[in-house]
Amino acid sequence: MKLNLGCGLNHMDGYVNVDKEAAAQPDMQVDLETFPWPFKDNSVKEIHMSHVLEHLGRDPQVFLAIMKELYRICAPDTRIVITVPHPRHDHFLIDPTHVRPVLPETMDLFSKKLNREWSETGASNTPFGFYLDVDFQVEEVNLKLDEQFEKEANADALSHEHVIDAMRIQNNVVKQITMTLRVLKS
Repeated sequence: MKLNLGCGLNHMDGYVNVDKEAAAQPDMQVDLETFPWPFKDNSVKEIHMSHVLEHLGRDPQVFLAIMKELYRICAPDTRIVITVPHPRHDHFLIDPTHVRPVLPETMDLFSKKLNREWSETGASNTPFGFYLDVDFQVEEVNLKLDEQFEKEANADALSHEHVIDAMRIQNNVVKQITMTLRVLKS
């Protein structure tokens, strides 16, 4: 089974389109903040979540429960594609239903490999992979630049390094982030 979680009006062929809003006409109406989700353990082979995760888990315990549910329902080696607005872009800031910034570094907290490395080096990062017994590996990160920066980057007026530096200190550089995670299970 492949899931398009929080599909809204963006249904995907070949996926079970899931949303809590009946107006979205999903294949399954499910509130992703209510547990457990109605999917069997290890039954999902691929998940897409486009502009969903930033709307979920205002309460940190709910966000952590969502990560546990994602892990529970995924088969080993499942690919999860998550797209979110960058938290320093106006598109994130103007929406009153955005309750949580999500960055690749957020997802790193759920990697047991990184949790081990941090433990060995005395880093203070929270080892949620260990705490929740989940294991996600961030495999790929793609940044979609704001239109102004995109124009300059395409005109070779900006180096990749300049964009990365600007992203750290300026708003409205990166419009959205797409992360691909891999579910690691024995």
